Amino acid sequence: MADFSIGEAERLTGLPAHVLRYWEEAIPLLRPRKDSQGRRVYSSRDLSLILRVKHLVHDLKYTLEGAYDRLLAELTAPGKDEARQAASELRSSLLDLYARVRDRDQSFH
Repeated sequence: MADFSIGEAERLTGLPAHVLRYWEEAIPLLRPRKDSQGRRVYSSRDLSLILRVKHLVHDLKYTLEGAYDRLLAELTAPGKDEARQAASELRSSLLDLYARVRDRDQSFH
């Protein structure tokens, strides 16, 4: 599983760091782990959740509280929608691929 810094999370989600930190406070499902220096480390799952919240808030005009309620409903609903599940898996795969390419590029420098 890939790990992403807050700067990489900013680039991949198009959201500034202060928004990411605020959403962590408002949405308990978003809890990136912290490394030994206390820096946030986002997983592919974290980024998938952030992108889903971004879609709900920016595109569908949910409030942040409403987006959280919707996320909870989606995550606890029996029998998830197959298309949404496939999109989520694809997003995670793309994020993992990005991390592998990034790591490979860093090893060349």
